[in-house]
Amino acid sequence: MAGIAPEKFLERLARGEFVPAIVLLGTDSYLREMCRGEILDVYVPENARDWAVTRLSVRESGWDDVFECAQTLPMLAPRQVIIVDQAETLEKLGESSRDKILDVLKKYLESPAPFTVLLLEATELDQRQRFFKLLNDKALVVDLRIGRGSSVALASQMAKEFDAEIDSAAAVLLAEILNDEPARIRIELEKLATYALGRNRITTRDVEELVVAARKNTVWQFADMLANRKRRAALEYLDNLLREGESPAGIVGALAWMYRKLIEARDLQANASRFQATRQLRMPSEAAESAVRSAHRVPKKELLAGLTVLADADSQLKSGIRNPRAFLEFLVARLTCSAI
Repeated sequence: MAGIAPEKFLERLARGEFVPAIVLLGTDSYLREMCRGEILDVYVPENARDWAVTRLSVRESGWDDVFECAQTLPMLAPRQVIIVDQAETLEKLGESSRDKILDVLKKYLESPAPFTVLLLEATELDQRQRFFKLLNDKALVVDLRIGRGSSVALASQMAKEFDAEIDSAAAVLLAEILNDEPARIRIELEKLATYALGRNRITTRDVEELVVAARKNTVWQFADMLANRKRRAALEYLDNLLREGESPAGIVGALAWMYRKLIEARDLQANASRFQATRQLRMPSEAAESAVRSAHRVPKKELLAGLTVLADADSQLKSGIRNPRAFLEFLVARLTCSAI
C-alpha cells in the first residue's frame, strides 16, 4: 500500500499546509477518526461545521453530488471539507460508468476548488487499477497503519486516557499480539484499565492474563495445528476464525507471535516444569506448558522457516490482497507442507 504514515500526515497538517484532496486508506477505525478529526480541526472552525462539512456516501448519492458539492462555495466559512464514504465502491462499477467518473475526477484533481478539501475514505483499493493510480498521483494518500514504535507510544497515550499507566514491556507485548492495530489496542486497553483499577498500572502479566489468555483458544490451537502439519483441522479452524470476525491480518500477526513463542519454547528442556515454562516464556501457565510440548515435536529450523513465511504473509496482506480468505488458505497449505 503506497502512501504516507499517519504521523507524517499530521505533521503536514500542523504546519498549516493546504491539501485539496486527501485519501484515508485502510481499515483501522481509530486512525481514520483521528486523521479525520485533525483535518476538520485544521480546516473548518467548530462553529462553522454545520454548513462547511458535508458527508456523502457514493453508494447512495453518487459521484455527481460529490463534484457538485466540491465546486460550490461554502456558506459562512473560508473552506469546506467534503467527506466521501466508501470510495472503493467505484472499483465495482461497470467499465463505462467507472471511466466516465474517473475522467471527471481527473479533471477536478488537476484543478481543484481552492476552498474545498476533498476527503475520500476507503478501506482497500486495488493498486493495479486506474482509480488508485490517479489518487496516488493527484491526491495525498494516507496509509492508515503505523509501525511498532508508534503503536507502542500510542498505547501508552491511550492508557492515560483511561487514567492508567502501562509498563513499556506490556505496551510492546500488547502491540505485538494485536498486530499494531490501534483500534484493537484501544479496545483491549479499556478492558485492561478496568482490570487494573485501584493500582492504575498495567503490567505484562495483566496483558498475558487478560489478552493472551483470551486469545489462546482461538490462536494457540491454530498455531499448534500448523506446526504439527494438521492441514485439514487447520483449514476448518481458519474458517471458524474468519466467521467469528477475526481479521486476516490479526490472525497472521497473532500466529507470528505464537511461532516466536514456540521457538523460545524449543530452547527449553522437553521436561521443563510448568513454573519454568511460565517464567521463561512469560505466558499463562497452561499455554506455556502446551508450548513446550508442541515445540519439541517440531524441528527448530521448521519453526524458523514458518516464522519467515508468516512475516512475508503479513507484509503482503498489508500491501493489499483482493481475496484474503484464499490467501490464508494457501498460507495454511504452505505451512503444513512437509518442507516449507
